[in-house]
Amino acid sequence: MKYAQKLILPVLIVAAILLVYNVYFSTKEGLGSFADFDPNNSAVKDIRVKVVAEKGFERTSHGGAQFYAADKNNNVFLVNADKVPQGIENAKIVILRGHLSQNSFHAHDVLLD
Repeated sequence: MKYAQKLILPVLIVAAILLVYNVYFSTKEGLGSFADFDPNNSAVKDIRVKVVAEKGFERTSHGGAQFYAADKNNNVFLVNADKVPQGIENAKIVILRGHLSQNSFHAHDVLLD
């Protein structure tokens, strides 16, 4: 009985550490969802999306670009990016850092995955 009592606290501590790690620090492999964004909120958040190359890719004069991206629910949005990295034309998956507006996603930064 005393052995079981001494074992309970360490097991609970390890379980709490694993829970915190899984919730906050583990990487999420799947695509994100545009539904998680509020078009009336301009808070900058990250989302992992698939680039829809078939709809085209257009660079802007000041280092940005316009292209289309699809989320995990196959919702396709126009992305207006302020700046894009080299090689984005060949990227399949990118991480967008920005916010959703009424008819497009405004990406302040684009990261290659």
